[in-house]
Amino acid sequence: MTERSNALDLEANVFTLDDPAAIARSLKRSAEASDRRKAPPFRSAMSMLVFYINRAGRGLSEKRRRVLERAKDELRRAFERS
Repeated sequence: MTERSNALDLEANVFTLDDPAAIARSLKRSAEASDRRKAPPFRSAMSMLVFYINRAGRGLSEKRRRVLERAKDELRRAFERS
């Protein structure tokens, strides 16, 4: 799975970080900095995370999947969503 997007310039290896909060902060920075996205920053960031999880699919270890799922919660917190 590539970590490239036409809408967001992601930081290198963002999806390999072990800290869910760091993943969320990185995605938030990328979404807010992008002038090519069509959706609001929260939606763009969450879409990238969900897209990565879905594309990686069965190739994700259980530990990696848990980290990425927790990153969703951290992203909601970062954007002050419930």
